[in-house]
Amino acid sequence: MEISYLLLLPAVVLLDALLGEPRRYHPLIGFGYLANKIESQFNNKRIQSGVLAWFLLIIPLALATWFLSGLLGWWFDLLIGYLALGAKSLWQHAKQIQVALEANNIELARERVGWIVSRDTSELNEEEISKAAVESLLENGSDAIFATLFWFAIGGATGVLLYRLSNTLDAMWGYRNSRYLYFGRFSARIDDILNWIPARLAALSYCFFGDFKTAWHCWHTQGIKWYSPNAGPVMAAGAGALGLKLGGDAIYHGKLKPRLELGMGRSPKPKDISRAWNMIKSAMIFWCFIAVFVYLACK
Repeated sequence: MEISYLLLLPAVVLLDALLGEPRRYHPLIGFGYLANKIESQFNNKRIQSGVLAWFLLIIPLALATWFLSGLLGWWFDLLIGYLALGAKSLWQHAKQIQVALEANNIELARERVGWIVSRDTSELNEEEISKAAVESLLENGSDAIFATLFWFAIGGATGVLLYRLSNTLDAMWGYRNSRYLYFGRFSARIDDILNWIPARLAALSYCFFGDFKTAWHCWHTQGIKWYSPNAGPVMAAGAGALGLKLGGDAIYHGKLKPRLELGMGRSPKPKDISRAWNMIKSAMIFWCFIAVFVYLACK
């Protein structure tokens, strides 16, 4: 019996909500280990080497997933979709930051926010920690949740695996430093392409579940100017929807990185971390209803 990927999408969300990520032996950890091995052998700081490494890592696994999906059926798609979705894990990390801030434990909050952002966190104050956590929720909500659901709806296990592994390689290799500037360029561009539509759907979702007018304005006046073509619309729309000011200069790897301000309103507070999550959660549930509606309408 065939079951549409659209109909499986709410089940993927439910499984993640009930079980969360596996505490041990998550497949992405093994993939990260393999990616490090490949990078150490192939990285000669040339674009061609990065392209070859990407294909060697992604294509065989995607083909194997496609074969197993056809062989094992819908439950295999459901399993891979569950493993790919990182909604509960994202909130668990963000919630720990909010709990530490509300307990006035600034050192613990700095440590915990450092787990989910790449900027330097050792000197951040309460407002800056709250801002970093909200930004991470909004951006990773697009990557780990909405893009994952989008590609699962499009291609089931094969589509979501192709996306998540590509996104992981971008996170590992997509840095503009001397080591990855050329080797990681292909991975970064592929991730930009795969995220282009989902990021804008995520931004639109944030508009619907917040201050629509402000979110739309910030998206189309600020987000398009952000250094990341996909993170900009997502973070600007999310900031506007929540009535917050995000962005601004931040320190990365010991250097001050100029960043535009995003959003409108006040500076973030610890409670805004859960406000951001509630907006994301509402949008995620909405996507589930839309998936079922589209399935029934097309049946």
